[in-house]
Amino acid sequence: MLNPRDPDQEAVGDIAPRLEQQLDAPAREWLRQALAEAEAQPQKSTWELHFASAGRQCGRAAALDARVLLLHSAGPDTVTLTRLYHQGTAAERAAVLRALPHMAVGKTPDAVPLVEDALRANDTTLIRAAVGRYAAAHLDRHGWRHAVLKCLFTGVPVRSVNDLARRARGDAELARMLRDFAHERTAAGRSVPEDLHHVLELALESAPAHPPEEF
Repeated sequence: MLNPRDPDQEAVGDIAPRLEQQLDAPAREWLRQALAEAEAQPQKSTWELHFASAGRQCGRAAALDARVLLLHSAGPDTVTLTRLYHQGTAAERAAVLRALPHMAVGKTPDAVPLVEDALRANDTTLIRAAVGRYAAAHLDRHGWRHAVLKCLFTGVPVRSVNDLARRARGDAELARMLRDFAHERTAAGRSVPEDLHHVLELALESAPAHPPEEF
């Protein structure tokens, strides 16, 4: 099975050896050349063409890893990343989001608008990519709380939310939002996601102003 691990959660140096083992010889050679060009001439647009064609060259399942590596090698600035994101397919947008922790821009909040855009969508692939390590580090409290609610609303497992336990623990406002969401679901005759109970427990750990409720 390709991509058994999440590139957002591992060191970029671990992705290339794993990916090379998964690709056939022509795809491996294409990837080597594409990465070399991206590193040697990041100012040229050739690597962007490779970014777009990674699915055809490596297969759809491996394209995410390939694109993350290309972005890491080229090290584009925020302007270029933003253009790639908005001009790209859903798979290309997800790769931009996944690659953020592996680039210099990942140390800044400059790419937060891309995360916010992904969270406004209902594409679960984008939402999963948006709630990774970069979002945990740079989303403000308001934005991060709404990201958690978005996961619950769209059915994205909260285990996809990086650093969930630390950021959710003792967050009374998040607990209020979760209760409101649960009550809305119950009033509409809809089930409450099991993940909500887990996040609510975390939010109540340090400051249980109200006892946990049954929904």
